[in-house]
Amino acid sequence: MDFSDKTIIVTGAGGGIGEGYAKVAAERGMQVVVAELNAEGGERVVSEIQAAGGRAHFVRTDVGDEASAKACVAEALKAFGGVDYLINNAAIFGDMRVDGYLTVDMDYLEHFMRVNAHGCLLMTRAVVDAMAQRGGGAIVNQSSTAAWMSSGPYGVAKLTMNGITQSLAHELGPKNIRINAIAPGPTDTGALQKVAGEYAQQMLHTMPIKRLGQPADLAEAVLFLLSDEASWITGHVLNVDGGQLMRP
Repeated sequence: MDFSDKTIIVTGAGGGIGEGYAKVAAERGMQVVVAELNAEGGERVVSEIQAAGGRAHFVRTDVGDEASAKACVAEALKAFGGVDYLINNAAIFGDMRVDGYLTVDMDYLEHFMRVNAHGCLLMTRAVVDAMAQRGGGAIVNQSSTAAWMSSGPYGVAKLTMNGITQSLAHELGPKNIRINAIAPGPTDTGALQKVAGEYAQQMLHTMPIKRLGQPADLAEAVLFLLSDEASWITGHVLNVDGGQLMRP
């Protein structure tokens, strides 16, 4: 999988899984745009990539805002001259309100869905012309096994993302742009501990591979979906979950 001199935008790359994606991308030779709402986290990741000899550029980005998504792509073009790949990882998760549909505040729900469900769409719409100018590209959306677990607004947002992924595959294919998603199971991050706590460990008892995932487990799957080795794969949602869910 050769990624030399390719440019990638990773949203939500100022910590957690997104940070892992950004650093692995840099290690594999990519120029990385760290698109992150938290400036402190985003700038830290860029500094660490650069200290390790990689190339990275921070752009403060709100994926739920169309103008911010467009500005991110414009900055990527200015910094590196083009965009080849996009990972739509940003989401409200660690600090999300855990609530059901009968009680969730509607203003909060609309904002939550704007970021978690439609942020991937806004970023894709912003980047598609730049990718087409390069002859094509590849996009990976960060879904979740929660999409199939009836887990309230978070799960529904990820299920919506899966549908957007499959719908966009039809629209982007003629432009030589592939789009897929990965659905991680419980992954060892600070955000998971905030949301799930002890329940995260309880989930392991039901799984064939009884350990939490690591960001590195996800990164290799994402790199495959971005690579030319996956050139005939689009519209697919790949579970990377230790066997948590087995879908036909």
